Amino acid sequence: MKREQIAWLITGGALCAMALNVPGSMAQRDDDYRFVRTLVDIYRHVGTNYVESVEEKKLQQSAINGMLGSLDPHTMYVPPDKIEAFNDALDGSFRGVGIRLNQTPEGDIEVITPIDDSPAWKAGVRPGDVIIKVNGETIGGMRLEDVIPKIQGSPGTKVTLTMRRGKSEPLDLTMTRQEFVVPMIKGFSRNEDNTWNFWVDDETKIAYLRLTQFTPDTGDKISEIVGGLLKDGLKGLVFDLRFNPGGRLEEAERIIDLFVKDGTIVTVKGRNRPEQKMVAKADGTFPDFPMVVLVNEHSASASEVVAGSLKDNNRAIVVGSRTYGKGSVQEVVPLDANAGELKITVAYWYLPSGKLVQRLKDAKEWGVEPNVVITMNEDQQQAIAEAQLRAEYMHVTATIPTSMPATTQSTTQATTVPTTMPATTQATDTQLEKAIEVIREKVAGKN
Repeated sequence: MKREQIAWLITGGALCAMALNVPGSMAQRDDDYRFVRTLVDIYRHVGTNYVESVEEKKLQQSAINGMLGSLDPHTMYVPPDKIEAFNDALDGSFRGVGIRLNQTPEGDIEVITPIDDSPAWKAGVRPGDVIIKVNGETIGGMRLEDVIPKIQGSPGTKVTLTMRRGKSEPLDLTMTRQEFVVPMIKGFSRNEDNTWNFWVDDETKIAYLRLTQFTPDTGDKISEIVGGLLKDGLKGLVFDLRFNPGGRLEEAERIIDLFVKDGTIVTVKGRNRPEQKMVAKADGTFPDFPMVVLVNEHSASASEVVAGSLKDNNRAIVVGSRTYGKGSVQEVVPLDANAGELKITVAYWYLPSGKLVQRLKDAKEWGVEPNVVITMNEDQQQAIAEAQLRAEYMHVTATIPTSMPATTQSTTQATTVPTTMPATTQATDTQLEKAIEVIREKVAGKN
């Protein structure tokens, strides 16, 4: 066992504790040091006496993961060689297959959503799929941060994910990794010039805006779009946050502040930090107009903050199904001597009503419960995903999927997408239909 590796373990543990500002008396700190000495002693004996040779770096990683594994799935260690990709994801830029994942309390690696127009989306990955193998390697029992590097890779290389989808047989989906820009804000259909048409009901002047994730400048872009719609006579807005996995809290706050003149936006509470209450300001707030927010069980994190805050402030009607329940706040702590970063959960979000968004173990309530509950089965949700994909390619002749594939290969053909969504596909979106109905009634003054 190399002396510098033991010293690294001691220093890393002590500095990590200091970086997290762990409070306590001298006796408590002595307990911390005794724990580290015990850990190093075990580490040394394993390295010297275990029946087979061990990889020291792997053993160190396992020790860290063992400690963090007793916490929530969002607290994790980021090794130095994974920091760049980790930070890219925070900023909304991606290299890989374009898939947002979560580890369930049972340990499954579950798809929150594939990102629009990404390799995963084109290959047919669906929200709710559970990854059981990566390139033939079983990943059962692995932590999320150990699975992600196996899926990531250099642009142009292929990866095969074996999925468990409901009660059907495991499904192999092969996709080619690439660099791609994540589209954030989308409308209802494409105009002839490929700009977005945001009008879902041009006669009543009801607009439709879909947000796929919260990345830097999202709030400013939504402000610009809605401002333009108001100049064109906007009477009501459908804000679609279905399949939105979340993102930056500050962007969620900015968006809420565009629609709420005063009152609490969201409150952040942690164990060892002062309570933070974000309050709306009248300056820059849009005038009131009927508004519906669409959510489903794949709406998570910042999506839940926006939907819940607009609901609690009586600014919007929420339609759909109960949201995911990811209401925790993470901080990224750089570790000493370029030893990596620690992403740690430090607080929970609370809605203006005081309700906790986070889904805790054995909880009976979590997330945001819609004002109007309309649930959809897997096939109905898939029909929505297909319609949204078609809307992406309005008036574009290109090689695109004609349907979301159910086999290992995505079938494509050169085609020009119709100028309107097929009526049969539109009719499957009962949540959107209800949202439009609610706004029409409000515009007509019926309620």
